[in-house]
Amino acid sequence: MDDSSLTWDDGALVTIDQRGLPHEVRELRLTTVDQVIDAITTLAIRGAPAIGIAGAFGVVIATRAHTTVVDAATQADDEHGCGAAEQVGQRSAAVSRESVRAGLSGGGVVDVAAVEAEADRIAAARPTAVNLAWAVERVRARIPEGADAVLAETLGMLAEDGRVNLAAATHAADLVQQLCGDRPLRLLTHCNTGRLATSAVGTAIGALRVLHERGAVTDVIVDETRPLLQGARLTAWELAEAGIPHRLTIDSAAAWAMATGQVDAVLVGADRITANGDVANKIGTFGLALAARHHGLPFIVVAPESTRDTAMATGAQIVVEQRAAAEVTGFGGVEAAPAGTAVFNPAFDVTPADLVTAVVTENGVVYRNADTFAGNGRAASSASDMAGRALAAVARQLYERGWMPGTAGNISVRSGSDDALITASGLSKGELTERDAVRVRVADTTAYPGQDRKPSAETSIHTAVYRTRDAGAVVHVHSPFATALATTARPGDTVRVSGYELIKGFGLDDPSTVDVPVFANWPDVARIGADIEYYLRENPGAAPILFITGHGITAWGDTLAQARDRAECLEALCELIARTGRTDATPFEIGPR
Repeated sequence: MDDSSLTWDDGALVTIDQRGLPHEVRELRLTTVDQVIDAITTLAIRGAPAIGIAGAFGVVIATRAHTTVVDAATQADDEHGCGAAEQVGQRSAAVSRESVRAGLSGGGVVDVAAVEAEADRIAAARPTAVNLAWAVERVRARIPEGADAVLAETLGMLAEDGRVNLAAATHAADLVQQLCGDRPLRLLTHCNTGRLATSAVGTAIGALRVLHERGAVTDVIVDETRPLLQGARLTAWELAEAGIPHRLTIDSAAAWAMATGQVDAVLVGADRITANGDVANKIGTFGLALAARHHGLPFIVVAPESTRDTAMATGAQIVVEQRAAAEVTGFGGVEAAPAGTAVFNPAFDVTPADLVTAVVTENGVVYRNADTFAGNGRAASSASDMAGRALAAVARQLYERGWMPGTAGNISVRSGSDDALITASGLSKGELTERDAVRVRVADTTAYPGQDRKPSAETSIHTAVYRTRDAGAVVHVHSPFATALATTARPGDTVRVSGYELIKGFGLDDPSTVDVPVFANWPDVARIGADIEYYLRENPGAAPILFITGHGITAWGDTLAQARDRAECLEALCELIARTGRTDATPFEIGPR
């Protein structure tokens, strides 16, 4: 993880020219300020942390270029007040007396004013990303001490960047697993936030790498990131290099990937984060945040503290860079649009803070949205509509699979220690909105007054789980194979299945075997809930799944996504059993518990 994309070699900034990737890996050696600025503006070097460090190296180059060598005798004269300024003036008429005295260091005189002017040019090369101006300002204070001092500060920043990114990536990975559960994850990312965009490790991609090392990543969907395809060219290249499974998609397919259950969380980087939590990032990020909110998915921003601009109140103050029309009208030298077509080509957009689940830096979670992020990592309360949207999105998925026919089935999320939000009674699960959920008390299964909808008749099944388990969500469905298998068992039986890889999906200590209890389908649903509650209290290590004979299945988990996935695993197991029957390799038993 520690290969640096930026190095200093004998007076030159050395880096990979990102414009050539992935088909050509070519080295850039930058030895002038103009070359550094050109590399930043043409995206040969890109990514907020990377252009910040490159800008600092640009100041090193400027300081070296505007330093006049002073021999020992001249320096001694100056130290004794003997007219060194006039002698230096003969060497460089552009150097003022004040600059000479401020920059006399190590046998050389720095023209501080000239270097400051070059630093201003570097800082203005790209206006949206705050890291560039931040890094230039940090090294600016060392200019009077000479080029060696500026270089030492910059090399310190370079080493620091790798440590900072790894810390932020680790915190972000921890948060993703807190929100989504300890299971294989399907993630989506945008643009490029890896070691090419930083100096090492990366931010959002750094988090993907940490999760991959933990064995927690099953798939990463990579937005191509129009118009310059940083996702297709750079992120896909980095993920392949790291051995992380991924699929490339067009930007406009991301929302559909979320709608079809292929995404558990979205991770992005940032170019500037304002005091209120608004996030400037690559164009297309705002749309992803809107889609993630609609589908109830965590939207996590990973960035170093240097990307936070606490002096800027809101995103309304951010200057969004507009780039050349040619980036949109064609690609790779091939024109796609009619000549003269007008173009709108912002390089960035600004995502409002209320769409951001959390901002994570090397200091941990530094911003969390109260409406989209509950302190325990579960879905937020109905006041924000976040949980309602999540319930509606998952209900639509399960309805389309035929698991919630008519108005059958129900799902819920816990919205606090005492409350849960459950889908309303009598509604088609394929047509739910965020308003079609009812808030109920976990303690007695009653609905809070003043709500337009009535809770599902099967709410007692959900509250039985919440009273006995530290669960964040419950899914109760009528999937065909599991329901059919449950019908063959008697109330009080246990279905024991072993030898299937899918058993790992239930999060058991022993993933080789799972015992699934079977409960009676009483006409009085409250009695079903009472039976379930008694069993769960008596069996604290029981699997997070159960059958109700002739009725359906119930599954639960830390998050709604995990509860849904466990229901999927149980249905898949039952289908395998139905299609293959009992074998020595995959024994299946039904008997009294």
